[in-house]
Amino acid sequence: MAAGFVTTAAAQPSLPVAIQSTPAAGASPAASPLPVYRINPGDELEINVWREDQLQRVVKVLPDGSLSFPLVGSIQGAGRTPVEIERIISAALTNKYVDGKVPDVTVAVRSPSGLQFSVIGKVKGPGIFTPGRYVTLLEALSFAGGADEFASLDNIVIVRKSGAGLVSIPARLGGILRSKSVSSEAVKNIPIIESGDTVIVP
Repeated sequence: MAAGFVTTAAAQPSLPVAIQSTPAAGASPAASPLPVYRINPGDELEINVWREDQLQRVVKVLPDGSLSFPLVGSIQGAGRTPVEIERIISAALTNKYVDGKVPDVTVAVRSPSGLQFSVIGKVKGPGIFTPGRYVTLLEALSFAGGADEFASLDNIVIVRKSGAGLVSIPARLGGILRSKSVSSEAVKNIPIIESGDTVIVP
């Protein structure tokens, strides 16, 4: 069973500074792989059970992270991947079929509007952004119009929810944004922004 991911975000803004990455010998530059998308409250999902017209629905994930589906009931969706939701629905439908063979279930993120982050501090356009996909810290700054001239790019802090509390993740972008060429290792080490993050640029 395969899961699709459809983004509805507008065209991505240009990065604040053009970067030419210099790969190490025998290696090509590449950013760290983006994590598999995890569902957020507010996302719209398209769920289809093959050849079952009554089981083809577009559902919205509620603020508490749950969603409902016919013959299955309420499912906790937030924090799970589309593939995980497919498996939950398939397992719940097993006893609805005489032979126990459930048709293929597919879950696609139709509108990932629940993934949001904010950027505050010394940037040209602080605010709350809905990118429609995971982005790196560098891309997050581009959504905010780039850093101000006097921003302290080596003292950026990402504030992230963790359990019942908050954690602060220090980040440094000065070497990348001030250089015309950077190592592939530096590109790989750029943090990935998660839903609910607040980026503080001092």
